[in-house]
Amino acid sequence: MSSTPRLRSLNIDNINPHVKTAKYAVRGELAVRAEKYRQALTSDKPATPDSDNEGRSKLPFESVISANIGNPQQLDQKPITFFRQVTSLLENPLLLEKPQILIDHLGYHQDVIDRAQWLLSELNSVGAYSVSQGVPGVRDSVARFIEKRDGHPADPASIYLTAGASAGVNTLLHVICAGPQTGVLVPIPQYPLYTATLALLNARCVPYELDESKGWGTDLETIKASLKKGRDDGADVRAMVVINPGNPTGASLTSEEIESVIAFAADEKLVLLADEVYQTNIFEGTFTSFKKALRDLQQKDGERYKNVELASLHSVSKGMVGECGQRGGYMELIGFDPQVVEQIYKFVSIGLCPPVIGQCIVECMVNPPAEGSPSYPLYRKEYDTIFNGLRDRADALYKAFQDMEGVKCQKPTGSMYLFPTIELPEKATQAAKDEGKGVDEFYVSKMLDATGVCMVPGSGFGQKENTFHFRTTFLPPGTDWVDRLRKFHGEFVQEFR
Repeated sequence: MSSTPRLRSLNIDNINPHVKTAKYAVRGELAVRAEKYRQALTSDKPATPDSDNEGRSKLPFESVISANIGNPQQLDQKPITFFRQVTSLLENPLLLEKPQILIDHLGYHQDVIDRAQWLLSELNSVGAYSVSQGVPGVRDSVARFIEKRDGHPADPASIYLTAGASAGVNTLLHVICAGPQTGVLVPIPQYPLYTATLALLNARCVPYELDESKGWGTDLETIKASLKKGRDDGADVRAMVVINPGNPTGASLTSEEIESVIAFAADEKLVLLADEVYQTNIFEGTFTSFKKALRDLQQKDGERYKNVELASLHSVSKGMVGECGQRGGYMELIGFDPQVVEQIYKFVSIGLCPPVIGQCIVECMVNPPAEGSPSYPLYRKEYDTIFNGLRDRADALYKAFQDMEGVKCQKPTGSMYLFPTIELPEKATQAAKDEGKGVDEFYVSKMLDATGVCMVPGSGFGQKENTFHFRTTFLPPGTDWVDRLRKFHGEFVQEFR
């Protein structure tokens, strides 16, 4: 036994092993390196790609493009003026004592003032805790939004405001996962929040593969086979995650696909976790919520679907709102046992309450300026400008990938991501092996060093065996960075041909 005195309580060998197991690729090693490059570009002696220290030569690019994570306002998406004006008054209610100055000199409208005064009447102060489930008036607004969207009633008592959709996922998985045998069906590819949280909980991810040949849709036979395998392996599979529109795929499920998933969940007694945070990012077709599809099915066959447990999640972080840092969102619970709901309420109560300003942003998202109101013209202009910019950049990036040798990409129909397949020369595969990396990781690493564009290898989201992908957002402004990608890819293929 060593006689050396112990310097600290914690070391890498005695901390929670499940924390070490969890992986979260969108903020992994490449993102850390990209941030070093960003900092280097602002210093007198920027770091070269092959050095962690200050280098003698400049980096081969003038800016870093963070296409690795859906963080709109980091990439120059402007906040919606109405939302920020309302929250500015909530943060500093003294401004409400001078309403005419706000209107005459600062560009505020009366509907902004009215909304802020109403919210303050509901919550008193954004510096105070709200009830754990969220401000009642805000939950009322969310319920009205859901009713208008789906054509079916929504109960404010079934709505929980959350610190972004991530907090809702965390709550639900903590309640669902009772031990190491608990299994959850998770789409592959998937947003790594799900696999990371399951790893932290020491529960089982039961993967089901999406069908790339069918626009990254669900395949019921594949899902059934995954469930059988999970149960055969001893997992108590209790829930199924669906991300629609998809992250990282950029795909939108059809109404038929949604109904088939709900029928499957009803027959197998699975909780459905519907991640619908990209519901306004629809470039083709229309969005159908799992709540609407479930209620429609219940009207047709109430006995089969009456006990389906559905949790649907939404967030202010995505869409045209893009308020990631405000940490606002909600989840609606349908069909849960009342005693389970009591435990969910207890769990959220342990965290006291979600950020109150985030709750107010949720209210603005679900209840924006109405047509005919003073703030509506600017709101409509800002909303449409953001939406059209996203769609145009999605098209530009998609067309660029179509032109690249060995790259195949599904046309984006929703969300804010593309997930292309890459087929690279054998020489590149060998070079990746020599560095102890997968082909996708090797490719995006070289891309970052050459272009300053940070993307995520497909392995960070899961991918079918012997296929390689990468995920990119199309949030960065402009299209010059797309030209960087074209140039890099051509030179990469030529180098390793």
